[in-house]
Formats: sequence, structure tokens, C-alpha cells
Amino acid sequence: MSIQEIEEQIVNEFGQYDDWFDRYNYLIESGKTLPVIDPKFKTDSYMISGCQSRVWLYAHHEDNKLYFTADSDAVITKGIISLLIRVLNGQTTESILAAPLDFVDKIGLKEHLSPTRANGLVSMIKQIKLYALAFQTKNRKRDESPDE
Repeated sequence: MSIQEIEEQIVNEFGQYDDWFDRYNYLIESGKTLPVIDPKFKTDSYMISGCQSRVWLYAHHEDNKLYFTADSDAVITKGIISLLIRVLNGQTTESILAAPLDFVDKIGLKEHLSPTRANGLVSMIKQIKLYALAFQTKNRKRDESPDE
């Protein structure tokens, strides 16, 4: 499924709720669907800086696609990272880097977060895209190296 198709699903799901109390509950429930992150990735090395809460994000590259696991010590933040992972998990590095992630604005998420959580959201997106860029760069270098 494409990033845009997954984003549309999320926009439709959030559209089912009339008020933000229900949307926050849905966000919290989304966070509960995150697969458990391996404890070895819950270290400072994998912590996203810029978030008020602690958020750990790990990515691995397989068959030209990125796969993420994450966790947070705050339920809203865990819900936010779960949505980002849902949209971007299993996508190519090129798709991740090109994704405008319009769903965030369409569901009104930024406007309904505290300034520190909104900054955290930006930091999460930035870290995911940095992972994509790093894996893309690594693959290019590997592809460009002469055969020995």
C-alpha cells in the first residue's frame, strides 16, 4: 500500500470522531498497537532529541525498504509515533524522503498538540527522514563501489 493510501485511511479514521477527546483516545489506542521494541534499542543512542517525552526509534533496511520499531514513555507520543510508523513502515527510502505527510495537517494533529508535543512531532518526522537518508546514502556508496 502506498504512503498516500495509508494517509487517506488515517484521515478517514480520524474523520469518524467529532471531537478531539475521542481523537485523542483513538491516538492512544493506536499507540497500543505498536510492536514491542527490543529493549536493546531503548538507549540514548536511539532516543529522539527534541521530544518532551522519551521516544526511542530504531530502523532497519531490508530489500530497499525501511522498517521501524519505536516506543515512548507517554501515551499520546506513543500514539503519534505509531501513526508515523504505520504510514512509513515498509516503504522505500525514496518514498519516505519524498513524503509530505499531509495527513498530519489534514487530521488537525499539530493544532491540537501542545507546542512541546508539536516540536516532538517535527523531531520524529525529521529522525525518520534522517534514517531514510542515511540508508539511501549507504546503499548508493555500496552500489558505486567497484567490484573487487
